Amino acid sequence: MISDSVKTGIQQAPHRSLFNALGFTEEERRKPMIGIVSSFNEIVPGHMNIDKLTEAVKLGVAEAGGMPVVFPAIAVCDGIAMGHVGMKYSLVTRDLIADSTECMARAHGFDGLVMIPNCDKNVPGLLMAAARLNIPTIFVSGGPMMAGRVNGRKRSLSSMFEAVGSVAAGTMSLEELAVYEENTCPTCGSCSGMYTANSMNCLTEAIGMGLRGNGTIPAVYSARIRLAKHAGNQIMELVRQNICPRDILTKEAFENALTVDMALGCSTNTMLHLPAIAHEAGIDINMEIANEISARTPNLCHLAPAGPTYMEDLNEAGGVSAVMDELAKKNLLHLDLPTVTGRTVGENISGAVNRDPEVIRPIDNPYMQSGGIAVLKGNLAPDTGIVKKSAVAPEMLKHEGPARVFDCEEDAIDAIKGGKIHEGDVVVIRYEGPKGGPGMREMLNPTSAIIGMGLGSTVALITDGRFSGASRGAAIGHVSPEAAVGGPIALVEEGDRILIDIPNNELSLLVSDEELAQRRSKWQPRTPKITSGYLERYCALVTSGNRGAILELPKQ
Repeated sequence: MISDSVKTGIQQAPHRSLFNALGFTEEERRKPMIGIVSSFNEIVPGHMNIDKLTEAVKLGVAEAGGMPVVFPAIAVCDGIAMGHVGMKYSLVTRDLIADSTECMARAHGFDGLVMIPNCDKNVPGLLMAAARLNIPTIFVSGGPMMAGRVNGRKRSLSSMFEAVGSVAAGTMSLEELAVYEENTCPTCGSCSGMYTANSMNCLTEAIGMGLRGNGTIPAVYSARIRLAKHAGNQIMELVRQNICPRDILTKEAFENALTVDMALGCSTNTMLHLPAIAHEAGIDINMEIANEISARTPNLCHLAPAGPTYMEDLNEAGGVSAVMDELAKKNLLHLDLPTVTGRTVGENISGAVNRDPEVIRPIDNPYMQSGGIAVLKGNLAPDTGIVKKSAVAPEMLKHEGPARVFDCEEDAIDAIKGGKIHEGDVVVIRYEGPKGGPGMREMLNPTSAIIGMGLGSTVALITDGRFSGASRGAAIGHVSPEAAVGGPIALVEEGDRILIDIPNNELSLLVSDEELAQRRSKWQPRTPKITSGYLERYCALVTSGNRGAILELPKQ
């Protein structure tokens, strides 16, 4: 056992004395030591129930013959961090989470790990750590929030942000806003639409690192506690068989995850996180593969913000396994891959039933014949631009309009809410990428303001930053190379014509090469907006969005 390095032998007598100080018995020390990575905190709604799940996992581990030991992982609430300097500290926590978990696991000699994440960067950060450490690991998430209800209709956090835009537009009163505020987020859990947290929890299940139901069982359901106990049981089986993350996180498994991503219509943030996780597993994913997979994968779900259904509806309809079963009918998945259940993907989804063909469209009656996300390229995005096309109004799939250029999110919001953005405009927000932010902020406030102002079907938004899974509309993010490194988005001027052609995966600035070359000769790098603390180090090491914003040492 790995833990023998801290528990067994004469040289480990001092170590054992410290285990005594922790209250562990000699009998417990003979068992495999299982680290339980608890993301519990009292500031993120998706994490306030994780203490109960942690206790359930501990029971499951002990019942199956292991020695459970809890240690923490941090998490940021993107909703609370949104729209101010706090959002610069969201994406960067993904690497802090991976690094700190690696440190804890290596320093203390754990034989296996149970990861208990829930929210946006917390899930991919722990998946990155699992791939890096490559010791037996299983995931059980905190689960999604129940949808709120306003005037008898289901609502979620995206409704709340859009309501603020409606107040700015004069189409909603402050009294009506207060009703939304009181009723939109009614329970603990990750926000109730197919936003980033729920996207990543569903893909954790699809890729084989979580048990059936991991992505969709609501946080408040007791079935979530039972799932946690089963995860605690199953980690002991993974340790006995020495089934490790890199046995599961293969190239084909990532193809499965991308296929399910397209069918579900997940957050565009998955296009940052899957390459970063793959990188830790020693696999290089060129994100252009997303278009290849999208071309053959029907979009089967329109969960909020793309449509009127929510995570609880997906759970009742059969969950991720029912979606995967639909995909398997057209041979779109690799079914013979190993998973943390000890069974193959095909065995895991055997017997899955689609109980609601309106929530999960049958494979022969999809919302769209292609997937929910598209990777765009062109002279404005030579590497990539990402759009959640399943959440774009049909009339905006092709659009040409004048650029309205802003060098930070705040200036764009002031212009939108001040009535300075008009039908047909293409809002460009730059210097918000991984280096330029630094931290690659989400642009939920601008997209929600555009929707709330009634411009969602006539105005596009392009950024080298990123979008919340709660964003909808013609919102194109991750434009790479970013402005901070001299990408073409840095050269856009007010009034330039921009062409968006999502069906043909094109994003182009309608300016001649000669003019762009002249502008480039005058461009000067900008001083980063924050030049101290963790963000200074992050800015120095982070790569562009098309590579998953991974950290990389400068080349000598």
